[in-house]
Amino acid sequence: MERVKLMWLKELQIAIIEKDTQKIDELVSVPLKFDRVEDANSAMYLLAEASKLLHELKDETKQTMIQLKKNIDFLNSTKERSLGNFDICS
Repeated sequence: MERVKLMWLKELQIAIIEKDTQKIDELVSVPLKFDRVEDANSAMYLLAEASKLLHELKDETKQTMIQLKKNIDFLNSTKERSLGNFDICS
């Protein structure tokens, strides 16, 4: 069982480095009880780092969405007006 916990810690560390949110989600959904204080401290540190990463990615996504909305609004405001309003006969 100890080996499973060490592998969990290593996999979580790799998922954080790779910014693999799906893997992080999979790993944190598996409850583990650590017998050694050092392993528990490592797990707490990695979970804090995972939380920090997820918040950073969330903020980046929010900023990207805001920028996309601004770009869409700009494109909509500059697109050619309907041709039905253009009267060349008057």
